[in-house]
Amino acid sequence: MAARHPGLLGELAAEFAGTMVIMLFGLAAVAQAAAGGIGDHDSIVWAWGLAVVLGIQVAGRISGAHLNPAVTIALAAFRGFAWRKVAPYSLAQLLGAFVAALLVRWNYTEILHAADPGLTIKTQGVFSTLPGNGTLPVGEWGALRDQVIGTAILLFLILAITDATGTPPATGLAPFVIGLIVVAIGMAWGTNAGYAINPARDFGPRLASFLTGYTGAFRDQTGYLYFWIPIAGPVIGGLLGAGLYETLIGRFLPTAPQAGSPPGTEEPGALGTAPDRTAGRVPG
Repeated sequence: MAARHPGLLGELAAEFAGTMVIMLFGLAAVAQAAAGGIGDHDSIVWAWGLAVVLGIQVAGRISGAHLNPAVTIALAAFRGFAWRKVAPYSLAQLLGAFVAALLVRWNYTEILHAADPGLTIKTQGVFSTLPGNGTLPVGEWGALRDQVIGTAILLFLILAITDATGTPPATGLAPFVIGLIVVAIGMAWGTNAGYAINPARDFGPRLASFLTGYTGAFRDQTGYLYFWIPIAGPVIGGLLGAGLYETLIGRFLPTAPQAGSPPGTEEPGALGTAPDRTAGRVPG
């Protein structure tokens, strides 16, 4: 019996659920460490990476598991994803992050208020990123630069991992490799701006925290209206990274998997990329 296409509603539900799963683990790990004193930088980085693996596992088969507006926009620009779906996908991702943040905020209410009764910049970083993680001497433009570079790395590597005509991982392993990419970015590029590398990851929780008592949520530690940087930086960086991949690698690959290609090249990748580089790159 032929498989039933989930339709746009099914794809949006998958993007919502997958993004929510990522945020539930990532934000809670930060809350544990920052407000509860349980965990550290490494536990946070690994939690985000594992969360990405789980989110992709939830949404991958239905929507391609973009789970990030920067990914969605880059795939529309370079991989044939339908532009008409960019706004709905991005909104579903934003809502997933927002709902997850509300749940984390509710669950950790006691320790957040105990650690920071005024709900100030001290624990604002549980939900949204800050330049220099709120303490180090990094300005807004340095944070923007960081977000552009970090997200460019993310998209460059995602396209490399999911390109069926390159050397993709064995079937089923792509989500784990992408999770490791997020871990590596957190370990190497987390200082200047908290490696949001995802507009939904930052803005959804930022809005949730603002609505639940963090009155300064849209500003950084200097009072600057910072919220736009983790939105613009990842979008620009995602386009740059995807464009660099296509320029340096993608255009030189064959148009279809060759005989003897590694296992897994015959099936769509974790982000919905298809074996033929000339058509049907992602669900659209």
